[in-house]
Amino acid sequence: MFPILETERLRLREIQRDDAEAIFHCFSNERVVRYYGQDALQTMEEAEGLIDFFRKSYEEKRGIRWGIEIKGTQGIIGTIGFNAWIPKHRRAEIGYELNPHYWRKGYAFEAVTRIMDYGFTDFGLTRIGAVVFTVNESSSLLLKKAGFQEEGLLREYMYQNGEPHDTYVYSVIKKGV
Repeated sequence: MFPILETERLRLREIQRDDAEAIFHCFSNERVVRYYGQDALQTMEEAEGLIDFFRKSYEEKRGIRWGIEIKGTQGIIGTIGFNAWIPKHRRAEIGYELNPHYWRKGYAFEAVTRIMDYGFTDFGLTRIGAVVFTVNESSSLLLKKAGFQEEGLLREYMYQNGEPHDTYVYSVIKKGV
């Protein structure tokens, strides 16, 4: 059964097909995907395909992606989850995005810290990594605030709109391991 997580203000839940419009509005926005390593969505069918990808990734134990919902409201404002999950090595990479209307309100930090806790206590992780475009200062600051440490630079590691970009690698290790 898909885990539902809560914070003071947020409910993290499974992404459903009826979330396609919210997924489309988020992932079709150039401001959101400009540091994502993925082209902006062009159609609702692509949004539905992304939802199917998230579901299949969870079923195949390669990752998990939650929809971020503000408590007391209907509809998601973004997504968060673990990619590149390798249970044998007890590691995964964190990824997240929010609709720009909800930026700078602390929602991303709240969701990141909640799934970090879940990852370490319930998912069996000992390491959570992150890969961030070097120009994405907001995400770098958020991760550092959440306890991630910068490990290094990956030169021309990701492509966005056909152009190579350098990224920073971050990680946080479970305390007491």
